[in-house]
Amino acid sequence: MPEKVPVTVLTGYLGAGKTTLLNRILSEPHGKRYAVIVNEFGEIGIDNDLVVGADEEVFEMNNGCICCTVRGDLIRIMDGLMKRKGKFDAVIVETTGLADPAPVAQTFFVDQDVSDAARLDAVVTVADAKWLTERLKDAPEAKNQIAFADVIILNKIDLVTEDQLKEVEARIRAINPYAKLHRTQKCQVPLSEVLDRNAFDLDRILDLEPDFLEEGHHHHHDEEMQSFSFRHEGEVDPDKFLPWISDVTQRQGPNILRCKGILAFPDEPRRFVFQGVHMILDGDVQGEWKPGEKRTSRVVFIGRDLDEKALREGFLSCAM
Repeated sequence: MPEKVPVTVLTGYLGAGKTTLLNRILSEPHGKRYAVIVNEFGEIGIDNDLVVGADEEVFEMNNGCICCTVRGDLIRIMDGLMKRKGKFDAVIVETTGLADPAPVAQTFFVDQDVSDAARLDAVVTVADAKWLTERLKDAPEAKNQIAFADVIILNKIDLVTEDQLKEVEARIRAINPYAKLHRTQKCQVPLSEVLDRNAFDLDRILDLEPDFLEEGHHHHHDEEMQSFSFRHEGEVDPDKFLPWISDVTQRQGPNILRCKGILAFPDEPRRFVFQGVHMILDGDVQGEWKPGEKRTSRVVFIGRDLDEKALREGFLSCAM
């Protein structure tokens, strides 16, 4: 299997600092080459002109957010890029501040050619420390951007007090307890914390926040957004789990923003890692269980109007 090209989706509400972060990625001496896809809302793109003139090529999608209307545009650009594999190391998609990240992420599952050649590495959300609390009240997109994130850059922290900062972090954690959170000014975060995260590997999250799967941890929840995690100290039956997770996402997909997990299957030395966006699932075996490591199976759901009891019982019914 040829190595899939990692794709980082860079999102965040208007003015949060996405272009600042993108310019850092393109101008710092990290030795990697990036293809950049910039999505503009409206006929005339200006973000393209704000992005530094590095060696990277910038591909622009105009006329609407990256959602169903321009997903074809994204697929077409990705298909073109894949014909030139070897000329770049990774792809960055910067969405407009008004975009819901879900359709962007879905593109890397729904189109066979794209999913064969590229993998979604992480959704990185830049949030404005001063204005995020207000945006969470009046902009559903801002809430979705936080909920979908694997990494959150809480930017412009110099504009708020420590108490205000703690308050906005609590709001973020109520929506998404699982993302890695960085406090920044001018998006000054080590790029290794943003790029090549392989963020769908829950092991990385467990390294960052070992207690997040403990009972009770998932009880932080927003009035509207929920996040639940369940674990079984052992193996699950793939003949039960795979139909169950498929059924759950088909029936409740519109309410499930993100789901992911690491599972131990019997007679399989490698972990089964899956991730989902709404109704679309992707999973594969990757990385062997270490000698002496406990083969614990665990899953995470983030969404709205989810039935915690039904999800827990359904998952545990797959246990062996």
